[in-house]
Amino acid sequence: MSQVTKSAVDALKGAMRGQLLQDGDPGYEQARHIWNATIDRRPSVIACCAGVADVRRAVNFARENEMLLAVRGGGHNIAGSAICDGGLVIDLSPMKSVRIDPRACRAYVEPGVTLGEFDHEAQAFGLATPLGINSTTGVAGLTLGGGFGWLSRRYGMSVDNLLSADVVTADGELVHTDATHDPDLYWAIRGGSGNFGVVTMFEFELHRVGPEVYAGLVVLPFEQAAQALHRYNAATQAMPDELSVWAVMRLAPPLPFLSSDVHGKPVIAFALCYTGPLDMGARAVEVVRSFGQSYGEHLGPMPYAAWQTAFDPLLTPGARNYWKSHNFADLPDALLDVAVAAIERLPSPQCEIFFGQIGGATARVPVEATAYSSRDAQYVMNVHARWDDPSEDSRCIDWARGFFEASAPFALGSVYVNFLTQEEGPRVSAAYGPNYERLMAAKTHYDRGNLFRHNQNIRPSAL
Repeated sequence: MSQVTKSAVDALKGAMRGQLLQDGDPGYEQARHIWNATIDRRPSVIACCAGVADVRRAVNFARENEMLLAVRGGGHNIAGSAICDGGLVIDLSPMKSVRIDPRACRAYVEPGVTLGEFDHEAQAFGLATPLGINSTTGVAGLTLGGGFGWLSRRYGMSVDNLLSADVVTADGELVHTDATHDPDLYWAIRGGSGNFGVVTMFEFELHRVGPEVYAGLVVLPFEQAAQALHRYNAATQAMPDELSVWAVMRLAPPLPFLSSDVHGKPVIAFALCYTGPLDMGARAVEVVRSFGQSYGEHLGPMPYAAWQTAFDPLLTPGARNYWKSHNFADLPDALLDVAVAAIERLPSPQCEIFFGQIGGATARVPVEATAYSSRDAQYVMNVHARWDDPSEDSRCIDWARGFFEASAPFALGSVYVNFLTQEEGPRVSAAYGPNYERLMAAKTHYDRGNLFRHNQNIRPSAL
């Protein structure tokens, strides 16, 4: 780093309320590591922002010094866009305020908040909004890419519940945006990922959920997978919006309700959450129990916040991860055959393929209403390669790519932007379909110089 640049960094450090970290500083190594261990980058500067003033200074610093800029919320993004080599990282993780207005059913959430932290505050009042399925995921990144989870069939995507946001734009200005204030920016951030600025506050609509829901797992032998998936696909259209069922194929983890001889065997598990009346839960999920003869099941009332953490042990940070994803309107038998064949060739005990059911309320929003456009997706598929030893990189990545390619003929052609890996820039337009041109226009207006480019980038038309 040159003396001029060092002087500029020293000036920024003195102007910030939060910490400014460089290589060698205490906390730098921890701050540069994110959820996906395949990402190993060394920023020149990490600005650990304590508030909006710090965010504005960091944005201005990156622009004025022509530095590569990355923005970190929860650090869960599979592509690793939260961390860059040699540039400046705006680390939002210290910004963790969550304010719940239980009378108005509103939540005001800063960008460093995780799903678990959000649920902790909202569930104190029996409230929730559609978010993901892993409590350590960041609310900000998940929401900006669209966001879906157990509540989406009933209440829509995360962006369908985003009422307003405060955004620091590329010129360092703080903009409040909603349906009537800067409506083009409000439209664009609801699915356009981090292309338009740094969101420093989210306002969500909340819904009455919990504190208990009827949820759990039904685990079947893998030999029944093709039949069970066929029955699952046939049953989904008749399921009420209050019921969400995901299908997961993997080796059985050591779940306490499974006998020890099942642990490590290939299985198909149906994970489900019913948010209707608890006394109707057993009847509502009976259809899932009809998919086959199970190894075991764990079903019943449980705290919603606890169900949101159920898969955390399978998604802990520090492992190496690689994803490939498609959207599907249907699950034809030929696709299911391909999926079953892929599970028979698992390269690591941690790998899995899941079909996340959405549809319901997500499909009743017009395509043009938000930047997120995949309203015809009934299932989001993710082939998740996960392993620990770097020597297994090629084998695990090749497995994921192989299933991705084999399943492509059955897919819609669209993709959930949060599931794109770092080399999939050419698929960005597929993530937005008919909304891509409008997103380019918004990008050109709000970030003509493409300062926010360390992401699944929507390029301004000027470049």
